[in-house]
Amino acid sequence: MLKIRLSRSGRKHVPFFHIVLTEHKQSAKHGYIKVLGFYNPITKELKFDEKDAAPYLANGAQYSDTLVKVLGRAKK
Repeated sequence: MLKIRLSRSGRKHVPFFHIVLTEHKQSAKHGYIKVLGFYNPITKELKFDEKDAAPYLANGAQYSDTLVKVLGRAKK
């Protein structure tokens, strides 16, 4: 099953997250299939095009719980 989730990067105390498509058993950091966007929690900047994720969601991919919370906060 495919998951769309966050992959942490950046340095210590300065987090930065890539939004990646990955197999649910693979590591999000090294085993991803495609990068769909990014999220910077310090500046609250989010770049995620739902049109890129739509074909994968139609074929059964799911968002991770954490990503659902981040996307929900961004839409407010």
